[in-house]
Amino acid sequence: MDRRDFIKISGAATLAAAAGCAPGKTEKNHSAPGQMEYRTNPANGDKISLLGYGCMRWPMIDKEGGQVIDQAAVNELVDYAMAHGINYFDTSPAYLQGQSEKAAGIALAKYPRDSYYLATKLSNFRVFDKEASLALYRDSFRQLNTDYFDYYLLHNIGRNMESFNARYIENGMLDFVKAERAAGRIRNLGFSFHGIREMFDHFLQMHDSGEVHWDFCQIQMNYKDWTHADPTRNVNADYLYEELDRREIPIVIMEPLLGGRLAGVPDGIAKQMKQREPDRSVASWAFRFCGSYPRVLCILSGMASMDPLLDNLDTFTDFKPLNQEELDFLERMAKWMEDYPIVNCNYCNYCMPCPWGVDIPGIFRHYNDAITTGLYPQTQQQKDYKKLKRAFLVGYDRAMDSIRQADHCIRCRECLDHCPQSISIPRELSRIDRYIESLKQDTL
Repeated sequence: MDRRDFIKISGAATLAAAAGCAPGKTEKNHSAPGQMEYRTNPANGDKISLLGYGCMRWPMIDKEGGQVIDQAAVNELVDYAMAHGINYFDTSPAYLQGQSEKAAGIALAKYPRDSYYLATKLSNFRVFDKEASLALYRDSFRQLNTDYFDYYLLHNIGRNMESFNARYIENGMLDFVKAERAAGRIRNLGFSFHGIREMFDHFLQMHDSGEVHWDFCQIQMNYKDWTHADPTRNVNADYLYEELDRREIPIVIMEPLLGGRLAGVPDGIAKQMKQREPDRSVASWAFRFCGSYPRVLCILSGMASMDPLLDNLDTFTDFKPLNQEELDFLERMAKWMEDYPIVNCNYCNYCMPCPWGVDIPGIFRHYNDAITTGLYPQTQQQKDYKKLKRAFLVGYDRAMDSIRQADHCIRCRECLDHCPQSISIPRELSRIDRYIESLKQDTL
């Protein structure tokens, strides 16, 4: 199915009115001053906002003993995003324990279907027989109130061939989604990659041989992972980018902020960024890095509240790429970050729920935040050690109930297959638990 037009007359009128401009001006705004930056997909002419809305971190509220998406807040965020030029929304059946697609579908229902681009995924992590996979695929249509997907991905592939074959080859799902693309229910077919170089090369060999044409690819790219990705867990983003660029495959970026860690960098790095650009946020450096590469079609951000949405809109309006000196500066900052003992967690929550109730991302976030803010007790000889120790331990207890803390991990390894960063979660939880115990016993 070809795009029925970028925006039909009715859709253009709706969006133009929301943005406060006259009907018929939408198409002309793509490079105008004071407007969102857009990139054109050379294969089909899709004009996509460089800033895309990642729907993995919708705001949540407590209700009836559990957490549910705050639909009213999501509606407000989506309305503001649409009114200010964001037209790409990325979700998955796996996000927020199955709630993300429905929330996105409700929020977008008021808009003409051809006024935005919708991306979702075949997230058959736990059950990948054909019938279960087909059920996931069909349910996405229902949750998102659509009869086609603009961008559809094989989700989180690349760690090993056995998993890929089981999820997509042996059950016939790759052939199925290729047929769905031919039928028009999928407009662009791609994959999101986390894994090892050999697997990435294999997927591109499939493209080169004609076994499957990848219309786009979603990769983890940011200035930290550009040349400093953990080689045991991921692939440097410069290699991923260059291989895709060489084949002219459009790129969608995930984790430009590493789960927020590049918005909350260590204080010493933040000070240098603010000295250079006092009127820009720390996060803007990471987004401008990604947008400085021309093959990038869209950069996803999981904006859970209005503050990051406003800040990101400021970055992507009248977008300013980085020059070479600024790229070199970020390379130095990325190298400096390697000296910090941070857990490489992006807080995606794929590891949750833990069968033993451990709050895995909450533990990692508290530990990482202490390091990046300079509130990390390291030795009893450290200045303000007792004050730092108390703040860390009190904050840890306040952040989560005792039964959800690191010492309750029994190393069942249930979480390992679900982590896109390939973190040795039980080992890291054990390390943090030993650290906390040493704080309590004053044995640092």
